[in-house]
Amino acid sequence: MYDAGKVTIGLLIFLLLVTVPFWYNVAIGKADYAPQLEKPANAEQCIRDTEYMTAYHMNLLNEWRDDVVRNNDRFEVATDGQMREKSLSNTCLSCHTSKEKFCDQCHDYLGVEPYCWDCHVIPEELGQ
Repeated sequence: MYDAGKVTIGLLIFLLLVTVPFWYNVAIGKADYAPQLEKPANAEQCIRDTEYMTAYHMNLLNEWRDDVVRNNDRFEVATDGQMREKSLSNTCLSCHTSKEKFCDQCHDYLGVEPYCWDCHVIPEELGQ
């Protein structure tokens, strides 16, 4: 009733076609593109280390928002021992002055649409 040879060959061809992208990446694939961020020229150290900020900056900003809005706690001691304001506009954007060259590089690459700018004024609108 079934021609086992033809079915087997068909399944093998199907598996080959489905797995071509995997084998292509194994054989000649290149490392993923990573956005190159413009480092701030006017700052020696960020409020947290680079690895933390890359992975968890949104958590930090959410914590700051909650502390400021709910607890009226507007300042923190950063990892470098300095007192810093919990503010996207006054702390982060004082060093990272270009939203386009800093924030948008990763957010566009990852397809993320942060809601920061629903409330905060975009730096270009301030003439920075």
